[in-house]
Amino acid sequence: MKFLHVGDLHLGKMVNGFSMLEDQRVTLERLLDDAEAASVGVLVLSGDLYDRSMPSAEAVALLDWFLTEATARGFQVLAIPGNHDSAERVSYASALLERQGVHVPPAFDGSLASVVLEDEFGTVAFWLMPFLRPSSVRPFFEEKELGADYTEALRCVLEAAPIDYSQRNVLVAHQFVLAGELEPTRSDSEVAIGGVDGVDAALFEGFDYVALGHLHRPQKVGRETVRYAGSLLKYSFSEARGQKSAVLVSLGPKGEDGVDFSLLPLRPPHDLREVEGPLEELVSREALSEADPGDYIHAIITDDEPPADALARLRAAFPRLMAMDVSNASTRHEADLSRIEADEEMDDPLTLFERFFEEQNARPLTPAQRAVLEEVFESCLVAGEGRDAS
Repeated sequence: MKFLHVGDLHLGKMVNGFSMLEDQRVTLERLLDDAEAASVGVLVLSGDLYDRSMPSAEAVALLDWFLTEATARGFQVLAIPGNHDSAERVSYASALLERQGVHVPPAFDGSLASVVLEDEFGTVAFWLMPFLRPSSVRPFFEEKELGADYTEALRCVLEAAPIDYSQRNVLVAHQFVLAGELEPTRSDSEVAIGGVDGVDAALFEGFDYVALGHLHRPQKVGRETVRYAGSLLKYSFSEARGQKSAVLVSLGPKGEDGVDFSLLPLRPPHDLREVEGPLEELVSREALSEADPGDYIHAIITDDEPPADALARLRAAFPRLMAMDVSNASTRHEADLSRIEADEEMDDPLTLFERFFEEQNARPLTPAQRAVLEEVFESCLVAGEGRDAS
């Protein structure tokens, strides 16, 4: 069985004032062409279908077009809601969609939804785990006395599911997954509060492949078959030098050599890239001829005395200029002074609040208070992600 693991779409996203809708549509159409050429039968979408829980009409229309086109070409589509999605909105009309080959789990009700597909080697169970917080899981497992530990919350969900690990199983999940102490690589907009939302990858040991969403950089977590596909497009400058891709997975018979995969490069109509140098070099005819001037650009000019019309000249050369920064001896000196003033080892906000609380009350937080605080910080982080332009 061949399936294509696609990461965070974030349909409707704005990046530095530019709408990504048209680029998303073109990239998705090219993805369908490439999936067809690779004889893929299943598309796996691992969360954050939309950029906001209340998406725009244009974003909804784009997802509608994509699902209609995918099923018309004969693909089965498996999709889960991520932390940017509303699970209730994403799962609307799911029973009707299922008849057309689009499988979306309902809002979490204590059980894990699955879709069983068949190939020449037998069955493959795809387990669809929407983005979960401990607070989402706790009401269904009151006897467990769950705190704010994400790993333990997901352990309860998986242990309650009727998973036969002697057969082939694929987990589709949208979480912040760590390999022990080793954290995955994040983009500049992806911040974890003191590791509160981390899930240990060892929890997924029994699955043949784990299709992860949530982080925007393509990467493995621990073993090769626990992977983030990454986002559909580059949504921040920290991703400018990377390559976006989907994961083309081939499932053979159950066993150590039963999973093969490769990265299928995504083909957006415009790249997001950074250019750096003196202004005259950046806007020279030679420099502009070497790459598509229609790309989304973060320009970093290095002139000691930046010309007053630098921004206007850059905009004339690059119609999709997103930002201009200056990097010269003066700005580097200011940055060095800022680093000297800042603490060399900056604690995360949760730890800082704990210290503040203890100083004010002459006692530490109780475990129950800390659990509540972790959920508050995590909720604030999710709300912040929705407003972040990157």
